[in-house]
Amino acid sequence: MKSVLLIGLGRFGTQVAMQLYQMGAEVMAIDREEQRVNAVLPYVTNAQIGDSTNQAFLESLGVNNFDLCIVAIGEDFQNSLETTSILKELGAKLVVSRAARDIQAKFLLRNGADHVVYPEKQLAKWTAIRYASNHILDFIEIDDSHAIFEVPVPQAWQGRSIGQIDIRRKYEINIMGIKQENRITLKVTPETVLTPDLTLLVLGEYKALQKCFHI
Repeated sequence: MKSVLLIGLGRFGTQVAMQLYQMGAEVMAIDREEQRVNAVLPYVTNAQIGDSTNQAFLESLGVNNFDLCIVAIGEDFQNSLETTSILKELGAKLVVSRAARDIQAKFLLRNGADHVVYPEKQLAKWTAIRYASNHILDFIEIDDSHAIFEVPVPQAWQGRSIGQIDIRRKYEINIMGIKQENRITLKVTPETVLTPDLTLLVLGEYKALQKCFHI
């Protein structure tokens, strides 16, 4: 069970707290506003009202004892930058900070962030790809070049086995699993026959996926 210091309890920070709660993590939540702190109390181990740009305050929390520190501040980039820097100076093991733009990400990485997340940018990309394409039911971005797509079985593949189609060699993509009635099976073999009631979880480069599924 990981221990997490979560700083910033706006909409994004609150959603992170709720997800960590479901995962069973121990979370210390911090925000300047009492109302936000009170709202998140059901989902965290502990919460405090405080200024994360105050080094003495952060030091009192024992920053280096947490497995992960998440800076979810969205309204004030200067505070996010200062908080990130102080966390690293105090010996934080892993700092993940929120950014809205690439320039913010660059400053955060230079000032101590180990990783940067773009919630708005990532959601915008997901929405555009998911709903502007006829053949994508869901997708997970792996990096700038690769993703996992959930797609229906193309008509030309129906009734044939994965080995017969020779998907990996012909299309340079991998079938990671199949989904049927909301149940996912990861054990796929060359003998697995693809039927119309299945959807595929396929991994590959964006270009290969787009070409293969005519996206």
